[in-house]
Amino acid sequence: MIRLLKKTAVVAAGLSVLVASQALALSPVETPYFKKMIAKGKIPPIAERLPAEPKIVKFSGERSIGQHGGNLRTLIGRSKDVRYLVVWGYARLMGYDHNFEMHADILKEYKVEEGRIFTFTLRKGHKWSNGDAFTSEDFRYWWEDVANNKSISPSGPPVAMLADGKLPMFEVLDEVTVRYTWDTPNPFFLSRLAGASPLFVYRPSDYLKKFHAKYSDETALNKMAKEEGQRNWAALHNRLDNMYKFNNPDQPTLQPWANITRPPATRFTGRRNPFYHRIDEEGRQLPYINKIVMNQSDGKLIPAKAGAGESDLQARNLAFKDFTFLKDSEERVGYKVNLWRSAKGAHLALYPNLNVNDPVWRKLLRTTKFRNALSLSVDRELINESLYFGLALEHNNTALPESPLFKEDYALKWTEYDPAKANDMLDALGLDKRDEDGIRLLPDGRPMNIIVETAGEDTEQTDVLELVHDGWAEVGIKLFTKPSQREVFRNRIFSGETLISIWGGFENGLPTAGMNPAELAPTSQQSLQWPKWGQFFETKGQAGEAPDLPKAKELADLNGQWLVSTDDATRADIWQQMLQIHADETFSIGIVSGVMQPVVASGKLRNIPAEAVYNWDPGAMFGIYRPDTFYYEK
Repeated sequence: MIRLLKKTAVVAAGLSVLVASQALALSPVETPYFKKMIAKGKIPPIAERLPAEPKIVKFSGERSIGQHGGNLRTLIGRSKDVRYLVVWGYARLMGYDHNFEMHADILKEYKVEEGRIFTFTLRKGHKWSNGDAFTSEDFRYWWEDVANNKSISPSGPPVAMLADGKLPMFEVLDEVTVRYTWDTPNPFFLSRLAGASPLFVYRPSDYLKKFHAKYSDETALNKMAKEEGQRNWAALHNRLDNMYKFNNPDQPTLQPWANITRPPATRFTGRRNPFYHRIDEEGRQLPYINKIVMNQSDGKLIPAKAGAGESDLQARNLAFKDFTFLKDSEERVGYKVNLWRSAKGAHLALYPNLNVNDPVWRKLLRTTKFRNALSLSVDRELINESLYFGLALEHNNTALPESPLFKEDYALKWTEYDPAKANDMLDALGLDKRDEDGIRLLPDGRPMNIIVETAGEDTEQTDVLELVHDGWAEVGIKLFTKPSQREVFRNRIFSGETLISIWGGFENGLPTAGMNPAELAPTSQQSLQWPKWGQFFETKGQAGEAPDLPKAKELADLNGQWLVSTDDATRADIWQQMLQIHADETFSIGIVSGVMQPVVASGKLRNIPAEAVYNWDPGAMFGIYRPDTFYYEK
């Protein structure tokens, strides 16, 4: 077992434990929902649907064995959010529990040797949602016929399948056992399998072979593709193969609920999977809830609709500013509003674009003291009290206090509101000239007007920026806010048009030594402070720009060292060095962290924790708390 975290921001007491596989010594209980389907011969009885050794879920503390029945309603802002059935369903080869410890889930067991040899054993008799056998052939099919097929995957297997730039040797040992062997350690393979948006290294081969030229007539497939508006058979295969997007109801799944709605639609239904692999201690097959109904609505209306009782479980599209309104309707409508601690490195952060095209601004934004001064000019206490009732943490974009890597210096350096010191620092940089309105002048004589760009998806960012505006005005910098659609927002940053942007902080504010620190280094175009350096790394130098700032180079080098290290002490030291660099350099300006996330749940819904951590990865939002164990009290 790989230990990931000993405690979280708020540990939810008494959560279910997914115990190790054991032979099914109890009599399975038939699910009432399926009795008519069984009577009509559409599916077999429960004993024939379960794996030989299902995953048995045990409960403790306030969590309890539940009962079958009921539908759960939730609201989504976009039709593509049907993918949250995969995120929340959280059936993974490997999965985190509520303590962020990793366990086998879909797998019966796994073995890791030297950090580079991974042997996976499946559960005998495990089936896809349509009844097809789930075996090692589904792993072989993905590896040989999808990931390494140039027609389907022109760029080859996913980056997560590379270790030191090399692919693994893949072996099928028997019908339920596969092995991946790399020349060097692959330290993030398991965490990618357990992610909110996981690496799926298997596919329902019986279903997809019907659309693969290796197994079906290519001419007929190409004709079918044209009729479906696709370029060729490979494009058709890719459109139908949507394990994460979850928008193809015909594709079998291993998740607790299978999407049965074909887009376009504004109402999606996830129906319980008859062949799901988890059961409770009394032999009831999970999930307890029969259906999840996702109703699409304008994201801006979701708080009001949740407050009117139109959702049985809602966190998406709710913000802390909605808490008072939601709480006021709690007793009248009959729901419960819980507050879960968010676990990003920062709830919101400012990102100076070190790759901006403007040469004058580029030189200034790459100056450490300038970024430090911008941070000192943000009144975090005012923002916290005004917008978050003082419950947030006035910290940098860094590890949260519950992480074993946390140090106070990382969280607080350059965060104290000190406009006098910031003014002195800016003057010392030669930015001591001002126009008639008191705005500082750039070296080329232009007024220091900073446009901070947002994705324009909510008013919270705008509210925060209004308060940042006042702090920056104290030091002679004028802030303007520019909202745009998310696609435009990102493309402007990538192309170097944006000076500074605002977005959430590091996805994982609860890191441990064994977690990949790539987010702290220029390794991704999605890193808004250095998109072109990240693109250079992702494309192996084919696009973007090579990092030319010493501290950015050092971060890239440290990340490389972590990838080949094998002991936790060395990895922890590398993490500490990288976090210290970020604290010193202010590559991103964290505003607040640990903001509370409202979670609205039906008053009759059970097994959902009152206190917990709300995080994308690791966490999968509700996923680590196992929504398949939520149930309605009669």
